Amino acid sequence: MDVLPCGHAAYAADSRGCAHLVVERPPDHYGWFTGVGLAYDRLCEACAKRDDPPLIVLCVGCEERVEDYSDLVGWLGRPEVRRHDADPGGTWTSADCAAEPLNAWSVAALPGGWLVLTEAGLVRVDGTGTAFVAPVSLPVEPADLRSPDPPRPALHTSPDGRHAAVVTDFGRHGVVLDLVAGAPVLTLDRGDYRYRQTCFPLAFVGSDRDAVVVAATDWNRLDAIDLASGRLLTERVTAWSGDGPKPEHYLDYFHGALLLDPSGRWLLDDGWVWSPSGVTLVHDVAAWLGGDAHATEHGRQLAVREAWDVPMAWLDERTAVLQPIDRHDRPAVAGVEVHDVVDARRVAAFAGPVGRMWGHDGLLYVGTAAGLEVWDPVDGARTGVVEGFTPIAHNPRTGRFAELAAGRLRTWTPEPLP
Repeated sequence: MDVLPCGHAAYAADSRGCAHLVVERPPDHYGWFTGVGLAYDRLCEACAKRDDPPLIVLCVGCEERVEDYSDLVGWLGRPEVRRHDADPGGTWTSADCAAEPLNAWSVAALPGGWLVLTEAGLVRVDGTGTAFVAPVSLPVEPADLRSPDPPRPALHTSPDGRHAAVVTDFGRHGVVLDLVAGAPVLTLDRGDYRYRQTCFPLAFVGSDRDAVVVAATDWNRLDAIDLASGRLLTERVTAWSGDGPKPEHYLDYFHGALLLDPSGRWLLDDGWVWSPSGVTLVHDVAAWLGGDAHATEHGRQLAVREAWDVPMAWLDERTAVLQPIDRHDRPAVAGVEVHDVVDARRVAAFAGPVGRMWGHDGLLYVGTAAGLEVWDPVDGARTGVVEGFTPIAHNPRTGRFAELAAGRLRTWTPEPLP
């Protein structure tokens, strides 16, 4: 075995570093992207300021010592962003539409069209035009100058199109409506503790015949309610006064935005814990509704991150995508992580995607100011851009995307994969 430039007879690491890091207690360092994928070399602060820093091959032991005893405090250069752009094709529709959404979270899919939250209330939009459905009334959420995210309304629809929920993201209240009756069937309140830190946790689950909504009813509690009967399906004890031993099923976690996978089994939870750190969990909805009363108190941890309230998407029934590339102990990188939720492990990461995300047919779609980007997560490369198209809603069953602006509804449907 040859002696490496770091002075050790050992196996070479995958990265290089400056000689100042080859010590028992390496100083904090910077990552210098090599331009190949996410690979980077390691530099101390002094070498990071040089235009042509000296680099040597590190052994595995030296690299591990840097990882264990030195903080990565910043990035230099840029990671590789792969682009293999081609014409994305697809099918277009365009029509006049007078319904004006309150914001970019105020349009949601229906089986035969779209539901829009307007100043007047809910409006159905389809091939025949628009129709008023119901007024919506929520308590006013006062602004908090200490919170970086002001309260905003957000719209959710059930897969069968029978129910809709209007909630206040970074607020505490919501309401579920029966769209056939045009009336509210359930009011929501997640309590008054730290609710300004996350989007309102809500998702419709269950089959088309069994309408069930999952929503936060406290900062650390989710509940499932049968909408046909109003019955609580998840009765259990979760409270703790702080005195005495902590109960076995107590959850010290602030729930965030929820996103159900295409099969309806797994529920992503974009929440956080003190100090604070973002923690992405995945809950087994099938087990929870099947009798495991405390399944959502024992969700699988996918990632511990510096941030939460991040874009999320499902590629398929077991593969979730999170933005950005992030760890709680280092600066984030613009891009995505791909996670296997069944094995609870990160399986890939690649630089580039930044913006609201949706998954369909195994591809990743990312909304940007320039247009809708299409990414192949297997190659970690962008494969096309639908230029000038900025959708704010997606139908996961048909794949259709919707843009509603300036009195026009435009939709684009990707071509089916061969």
